[in-house]
Amino acid sequence: MLPAAARLRRSEDFRVVLRRGSRAGRRRLVVHALTTDPSEAADTAQSSTVQSTTVSAARAGFVVSKAVGNSVVRHRVSRRLRHLVSARLGTLPAGTALVVRALPPSSTASSAELGSDLDAALRRLGLLSSRRPAGDVPRQTRPADAAPDNGSAV
Repeated sequence: MLPAAARLRRSEDFRVVLRRGSRAGRRRLVVHALTTDPSEAADTAQSSTVQSTTVSAARAGFVVSKAVGNSVVRHRVSRRLRHLVSARLGTLPAGTALVVRALPPSSTASSAELGSDLDAALRRLGLLSSRRPAGDVPRQTRPADAAPDNGSAV
């Protein structure tokens, strides 16, 4: 689960990001992003709902409607998206607010497919560099200097 400081929870926060933020759509999801400049946020005295007292934290919220599927499917998609976004929140610029909206094809997508769509959307918004996030590094099954496996179980 995302820490409380990293979540969008109020409907006003979602509304501001959806209306004022930029959008990048993919086959399985749509990402809305609103980045506020930390110095600008400190200067403005208005109480904008997206700007919290700690502007440096990137925050995220999720929208998974009934069009995606029944309750079990919606919660599975939400958990997958939450896990994928939490691995990428540290790489986002300070003051960024994300809303990830799942589309119906996300119900049958694997976590890898959702991750590639999320990365593509974040790259299109200019929020993610072209390098792979640290959590997605493929793991080697054996050391590179080990002898080749000939299939023997003994």
